[in-house]
Amino acid sequence: MDTALKGSIWHQFGAAIDTLHDAINLCPDDLWAAALWKDPDDAKYGQFWFIAYHTLFWTDLYLLGDYKGFAPPPPFKRGVLPENPYTKDQIRAYLGACRSKCQATLEGLTDEQANRVCTFDWIEASYLEMQLYSLRHVQEHAAQLNLMLGQHDVSGMDWIPQAREVMSNE
Repeated sequence: MDTALKGSIWHQFGAAIDTLHDAINLCPDDLWAAALWKDPDDAKYGQFWFIAYHTLFWTDLYLLGDYKGFAPPPPFKRGVLPENPYTKDQIRAYLGACRSKCQATLEGLTDEQANRVCTFDWIEASYLEMQLYSLRHVQEHAAQLNLMLGQHDVSGMDWIPQAREVMSNE
């Protein structure tokens, strides 16, 4: 796969991940479990910490491209919510793992892998398109978290034009 294209995708995907990272870091402790919205299925689903976790879970899954064999790293459990919110340190560690996995995956992406079909209940797309879909998902939730922070007078959010870390072949 074209190196320049892979680099461009990483620059933007990495920027989205960095935006999420900043929102997590800027979140004061008293907002960590605050709700952005009310969720009828479980109140935790609308909380800051869960939205950050949810974003990383799906990023991780989409990087694999298939439910089969997928499990998030400990202490996270697929399909099980913890009794208490995950900590910032746990979420930051997961974010770091997802960032590294994303960067390495994009660096090594071949045409054959990029064209592999990924099928989920709501979408069927090439692996490459799934990564663009995932990038949009990360950016959406990072923006929601940043909006909440701004509404609570937290400052420090800024536009990130490209990933802070470059690919090894750049």
